[in-house]
Amino acid sequence: MNLKRVFGAILTVLGIVGLIYSAIIFVNTSGGAKSIKSLIIYGIIGFIFFLSGINLIRTTKDEA
Repeated sequence: MNLKRVFGAILTVLGIVGLIYSAIIFVNTSGGAKSIKSLIIYGIIGFIFFLSGINLIRTTKDEA
């Protein structure tokens, strides 16, 4: 298995975890500035990790 695909899978899983965590913060928030700030940070980082992981998996060619 290609190392880039493994790294892409790890990034994708980290992105999904970040997005799920930001959703949990969104559901449990009471409107404080600190919770909104962490919601934005975890959401953006999770989204970037998810997209970069998917892109890395898609663009990596299989070796014969």
